[in-house]
Parts: sequence; structure tokens; C-alpha cells
Amino acid sequence: QVQLVESGGGSVQAGGSLRLSCVASGRISIPYVMAWFRQAPGMQREGVAVIDSVGNAWYPDSASPNPLAARLTIVEDSAKNTLYLQMNSLQPEDTAMYYCAAEPRLLLRPSMFESDSYRYSGQGTQVTVSS
Repeated sequence: QVQLVESGGGSVQAGGSLRLSCVASGRISIPYVMAWFRQAPGMQREGVAVIDSVGNAWYPDSASPNPLAARLTIVEDSAKNTLYLQMNSLQPEDTAMYYCAAEPRLLLRPSMFESDSYRYSGQGTQVTVSS
């Protein structure tokens, strides 16, 4: 059984940065994908970054002038069984509960950004950005 535990959330002012961590216990069979999702109150859970077992990273397509891909970086340290999400230039609209997830198979767009595609998910860590 795989367990995922997130940490690193907190309260920051707009323009600030945070690095979220997700420690995985138990073995995830290769190949796999791991992802970060977020969910704001009253909103659906949305995928914000995905990485596979060979280190390829994906971010959701966006027409925004300030897309997530320009502000987020997903990295995995397999030696530490830890997934990270570096978030820069945070804005109030980034306020949400952030979750990590893992799936022991490869996924394609758009499934990789859909939370139902993942077998394992953590309890989340809260990020609050004030203006």
C-alpha cells in the first residue's frame, strides 16, 4: 500500500514562494506518474503539474498570460521518495488545498490532469496567499 504525506503549505503574501513536499511510503511500481492537484473551496480539483518515472514533466495548457507552467516546477527526488512542487510569484487565486497523487502506470493528456485517474492521493496541505 502506498501512502502519500504532503507538507510545506502555509500563508504567504502575493509574489511570494513556497515549496511543497510529498513523501511516499511503500513502493510504486514503474512506470508511474505523480502529480500535484489543488482544490479551492467550491471548486473542482484541478491538476497543476505531473511528472513520470523518467523525469518528464507536464503542466496544463493555458491561454493565461501568466500560466502555471511559468510559475511552478515539479521535481522528484527518487532517492528520498519525495515529490516537490516549487511555486513562485504566488497570487491570491493560488489559494487552495494542494494534494499529491500517484498512479502506477503512464497517463496521457487529459487524463494525467484528472484526479480520478490516480489510485493514491494524500491528505493535502493548505496554501493561502494574501494580497
